[in-house]
Amino acid sequence: MATATSVVRSPKAPLSGKFTFADKKTTLPVHIPQFPPQRRRFTPLSASLHDSENNNGCNKNAQAVELEKLFDDAPYDDVSKDSPLHPRPLSSTQFSNSVSNGNRLRVAYQGVRGAYSEAAAEKAYPNCEAVPCDQFDSAFQAVEKWLVDRAVLPIENSLGGSIHRNYDLLLRHSLHIVGEVKLAVRHCLLANNGVKVEDLKRVLSHPQALSQCENTLTKLGLGREAVDDTALAAKYVAFRKLNDTGAVASSSAATIYGLNILAQDIQDDCDNITRFLMLAREPIIPGIERPFKTSIVFSLEEGPGVLFKALAVFALRQINLTKIESRPLRNQPLRASDDSNNGLKYFDYLFYVDFEASMADPRAQNALRHLKEFATFLRVLGSFAVDTTMT
Repeated sequence: MATATSVVRSPKAPLSGKFTFADKKTTLPVHIPQFPPQRRRFTPLSASLHDSENNNGCNKNAQAVELEKLFDDAPYDDVSKDSPLHPRPLSSTQFSNSVSNGNRLRVAYQGVRGAYSEAAAEKAYPNCEAVPCDQFDSAFQAVEKWLVDRAVLPIENSLGGSIHRNYDLLLRHSLHIVGEVKLAVRHCLLANNGVKVEDLKRVLSHPQALSQCENTLTKLGLGREAVDDTALAAKYVAFRKLNDTGAVASSSAATIYGLNILAQDIQDDCDNITRFLMLAREPIIPGIERPFKTSIVFSLEEGPGVLFKALAVFALRQINLTKIESRPLRNQPLRASDDSNNGLKYFDYLFYVDFEASMADPRAQNALRHLKEFATFLRVLGSFAVDTTMT
């Protein structure tokens, strides 16, 4: 029967890029300072979930400490820092002054080898050197600090919705959206050699992956425990040689970590697509020779019909909106209503909008001029070619 999902997190200390793993690529990793041997720690169980702490923190912290102890003195940590086959995830606290050199494009992604984000990076930039980062913020900073050339990060999933953390980071950092890539997500049930489905008692994976496979996992009667990365779950199961625990991850993660695929395509909905953004330090020059999309963010004064008026600047010019997302404006106190409407207070919001037009198109330029007349804030995040593939 189904059991409740538990969340496993690591402590809030800076993530260290601790785990090592074989990489089929032979290019040298970014050199970052290493913790001394006695400081060895398990890398990543908590990049994206730190922002969603809830009232059950005591129990979850205990789980995290217990999980971390399992990795203490693990032999997998003892790999030469000079080995070209063992790149370590970049951490925002460990950046050196290294810069990208060589002919191959260096592309940052969040996660470890075998993550869906790595596949998206390689689809966006074939023959690139994919560089793992421990957190989304680390990937943004890696581009800003010239450690890598690009970053490829998820922004929304067709089943799970928007990745709000990356919307916030787009505004916090000064990178530009230069493209998008859509990736079909195909989940597999993985386990160690010799382990059968009936031997499993629980599975590990990212919370969205677990929810996307809810029906299958319920039929199998498996407990679920959430970690920050599907590939990280596969690595954990493989390195601990667990016989009662499986992982929901990609087929490439099975190959990398030597796991067997017990079942393929276990997601409840076959139309499981994640859209990723391609980020760079400089914007691209938009064109009109192919379908383009433009992403903007703006804020408005509170008032009747103000949002309608903002969206009308696009409708009046026959510009199609493909997405609109609202996020509360951070560090902004609640604002009292100007009228005597029982003292109601309102949040100030940022509105993220994607529309189908290039910034080289006069219609788009005129629409933004119009919007700027009454928007309190307006920023173009990028104008880029539409990804029409789906693999």
